[in-house]
Amino acid sequence: MPTQNRQVRLGARPVGLPTPQDWQHTTEDVPEPGDGQFLVRTEYVSLDPAMRGWMNDARSYIRPVRIGEIMRAGALGRVIASNHDGFAVGDHVTGTFGVQEYAVSDGLGVIRADPALAPLPTYLGVLGLTGLTAYFGLLDVGKPREGDTVVVSGAAGAVGSVVGQIAKHVGARVIGIAGGPEKCGLLTEEFGFDAAIDYRSDDVRAALREHAPDGVDVYFDNVGGDILDHVLARLRLGARVVLCGAISQYNATERPSGPANYLSLLVNRASMTGMLVFDYEERYPEGVSQLAEWLAAGVVTAREHVVDGTIDEFPEVLLKLFAGENTGKLLLRIADR
Repeated sequence: MPTQNRQVRLGARPVGLPTPQDWQHTTEDVPEPGDGQFLVRTEYVSLDPAMRGWMNDARSYIRPVRIGEIMRAGALGRVIASNHDGFAVGDHVTGTFGVQEYAVSDGLGVIRADPALAPLPTYLGVLGLTGLTAYFGLLDVGKPREGDTVVVSGAAGAVGSVVGQIAKHVGARVIGIAGGPEKCGLLTEEFGFDAAIDYRSDDVRAALREHAPDGVDVYFDNVGGDILDHVLARLRLGARVVLCGAISQYNATERPSGPANYLSLLVNRASMTGMLVFDYEERYPEGVSQLAEWLAAGVVTAREHVVDGTIDEFPEVLLKLFAGENTGKLLLRIADR
């Protein structure tokens, strides 16, 4: 049985991009599970744009991570000790275990992962909250119909890549916005998007006119900022805008301004709706079942960007998200100890 547990804690509220000074690296004794609990050894840590918002001391859909608290994170691991009737030693599980090598859980919110059905990282990606965000955000909020034009920003990321694939499956024309020729090529060649726009080198407004000459029916927004404004200017009558994230704004040091083209919503009798996957918790089994079926049938391709390292490297790997270095789901795989 291991004796030491490495952890990463929030040391200060970041201003702009998190820096090494914003983190505390601590070591504690590995906790022992009590009655009705089990001990998990972390194998993968999920890195998500929402983490940046959790570091701010601001009212949101979830309380902020407190100073000195283990950084909140979804993770996947293996049960190595158990006093819980529902979880046995050897089970692989996902849950909000935090950025640490070992975690004790009572099973609340924990889901089993079966490596015989899908590779373990997939349970933090397509078969995890990432895939469920895409599934419910697109189908329940965006409501795409056959023949619709769907635009996705952050399209090569964990959520955006799944959104585009589902949209194609329901018969929509899909345009992805991503950064760099490699990611744009991936959208059309691997994920099956009809067109890709490189926001780093293309004139996004002109490219939208070219690829969506009749306008946009559904926009799934993961980035906010100028790109949101450009797409708002191209909405069709009755369009639906899904606000899932705004990664371009998360490290802004000034309060971001609202979209300048918001009156397009009025003119086009369109809607703009925020979505959080946690609102669909009762329907998670439905979503996972459908995504697993699509994954097995090749309708959806899982792509993970896995970085090997230690728990201490979490702060460095997190910055890859905001530099746009990841393609698909970003994960930190914890080295064997």
